[in-house]
Amino acid sequence: MQQHWKRLADGVELSAAQTDKFKTGLLAVTLTIPLSGETATAGALIPEVLGRGSRNHPNMEQLSAALDALFGASLGPVVRQRGESQCISFLSSFIDDHYALDGSAVLEPAASLMGEVLLDPALQDGVFRWDYVESEGVNLADRIEARVNDKRGWAVFRLVQEMCAGEAYAVDKLGSAQLARSMTAERLWADYHALLSQARVNFYYGGAARPERVEDAVRRAFAPLLTGRDAPVLCQVEPEPRGPVRTVTDAMDVTQGKLAMGFRTGGVTIASDDYPALLVCNALYGGSANSKLFVNVREKLSLCYYASSMLDKVKGLMVVSSGVEFSQFDRAQAAILAQLEEVKRGGFTKDELTAAIRAVAGSLRGRQDSQGQMEDDRLTNVLFHSAAGEGEELIRAVESVTADQVTEAARGLKLDTVYRLTGKEG
Repeated sequence: MQQHWKRLADGVELSAAQTDKFKTGLLAVTLTIPLSGETATAGALIPEVLGRGSRNHPNMEQLSAALDALFGASLGPVVRQRGESQCISFLSSFIDDHYALDGSAVLEPAASLMGEVLLDPALQDGVFRWDYVESEGVNLADRIEARVNDKRGWAVFRLVQEMCAGEAYAVDKLGSAQLARSMTAERLWADYHALLSQARVNFYYGGAARPERVEDAVRRAFAPLLTGRDAPVLCQVEPEPRGPVRTVTDAMDVTQGKLAMGFRTGGVTIASDDYPALLVCNALYGGSANSKLFVNVREKLSLCYYASSMLDKVKGLMVVSSGVEFSQFDRAQAAILAQLEEVKRGGFTKDELTAAIRAVAGSLRGRQDSQGQMEDDRLTNVLFHSAAGEGEELIRAVESVTADQVTEAARGLKLDTVYRLTGKEG
């Protein structure tokens, strides 16, 4: 696989992973803006409205027919959060030219259709169609309100809200349900034009086509976006907790308690030289099937139904997520912290370290077998300048991590906030 990168204009970049590993190609365009309560709802709603149809294919039936004509290509929106940025993307997957029945080119018409959907939408009275805005606003509001139905995810969501209160990171990437339902076509149209003119733009292609051909297809399909813009991507990283550990408790109609604990990483992020060591530290502590949280807190002590840790590699956070009996909150929290202390003092064997390294390396290699995950990783690396590289370069860095580096990474982890979701009395 050969990685290529080119700046097409200030704030506009193209990344291409040339490989014949797959039978399909993947093309993505991502518009990145600061995460803000004022713009998040529009940012999440715009791609859904755009996906309803373009001027030449004004409804989903005609758009689907156009994709079917490209040998069953797919095209869909994705809204992601990267640190304190909202990333609004369209991704298209399509068959590689070599596998087309008549040998015709598929990349160019697929890029053209994506450019049409993004830049030439179906309109009514000079703005978005009001019925599309209304129906997609209701759908988005339903998605936002449905978050609470997944109690495990909800506990982590609430933890982040409390832990990062006052930071852009705490803003919901999907915005506000109330604003989604009340959004007008005129307001969304204005937000759409602001997005096109202000966002940082990243194109990605993975497949067998030559980079020069990809660039030509992008320039033709997305010409209005290829204008210079001042769009820096920033993320405020708090190395240490800003005060004493806080405990926040919510009560809901649940039968199983949720315990979520948020840690600051000491400022270590994807842009840090110590990032590979933090990856291994996380896997050893709670991020793998052989981790200390799983083996000791869940299996041996039976204090949790589940217990695992995860990293936000951009924001510099680690979150422990667990399910507990209501009566076991204190014991489970103490056991989770005790296992971290074990890692900090080097209380792990060579076999445990080896297993953690293999888990991280295996996960990273597995991501190279998925075009979607490759695109996701590349976007993060380009936006936030990975110090350890990516792909095989990052894997080699992980495989060279030492026990001392793991303990050093663990010592940088400081508990910031504890969130408990408990049941209602009676």
